[in-house]
Amino acid sequence: MISPLRRTALTCALGALALGAAACSGGAEPPHPERTGPPAASRSAAAPTGPPTLAPGPAGLTPVFKSALKPKERTVALTFDADMTADQGPRAASGEHFDNPRLIATLRRLKVPSTVFMTGRWAEQYPAQAKDIGGDPLFEVANHSYSHYAFTADCYGLPTVPAGRMRADVERAFTAFHRAGVAHVVPYFRFPGGCYDKQALRALTPAGVTAVQWDVVSGDAFATDADAVTRQVLDGVRPGSVVVMHCTRSAAPTTERVVRAVVPALRAKGYRFVRVSGLLGARKA
Repeated sequence: MISPLRRTALTCALGALALGAAACSGGAEPPHPERTGPPAASRSAAAPTGPPTLAPGPAGLTPVFKSALKPKERTVALTFDADMTADQGPRAASGEHFDNPRLIATLRRLKVPSTVFMTGRWAEQYPAQAKDIGGDPLFEVANHSYSHYAFTADCYGLPTVPAGRMRADVERAFTAFHRAGVAHVVPYFRFPGGCYDKQALRALTPAGVTAVQWDVVSGDAFATDADAVTRQVLDGVRPGSVVVMHCTRSAAPTTERVVRAVVPALRAKGYRFVRVSGLLGARKA
């Protein structure tokens, strides 16, 4: 359960993100994507030794992973949401930065395996960076929807994807990754805002993805105090934790500094960094 402090931080951060999305989108639906065959995740999953996934949940619903229970060693997964909504192109054109090259460079310098949950719109805006991240074995790229619109109602004010369009939105993101040349795509999906219900899980069952949530809220979105975010992460991490952070300069300006502080502190406590696939693989072992 998220503590009141962390719940407040998450609500404020996602609310702020929602206001930005609504201001740009006006609540309009993303255009219906052209079907171009199976999503990239299906191609990846067809490999002889694909990334580990969870079996479908009750009634065949999309499975949900939040953290590894009682892992054999102290492992932790840092995850970074590369957020950009379907209609934020004008803001990017006017100079707003939804990317964070310095953060990626720091993760490489510190040799931290990580999972980047990327929206399809982000991959379209920054195709060279998406390809670069996805081609580096240190990282794995996972799906954060195409539009970054919510998959439930009342999700921090985000515009909502209709139930009949949810699967298409996810598949459109996989198509965007493929077109950008992203090599290392895993069949994992993170709901925008972390909001989901049975209807959303049922809608995504045919996509064959494992939904990935988190158990540690970093509070980095729109934070200006890197030390406070660092303390929140260090206080929350347990063996097998999934930490949610962000890979957007404008929305999370302190994240790179937080990573520089968190990584050596956790290593000093005996933690080893893994991608989400590493936690899932350990869980299934």
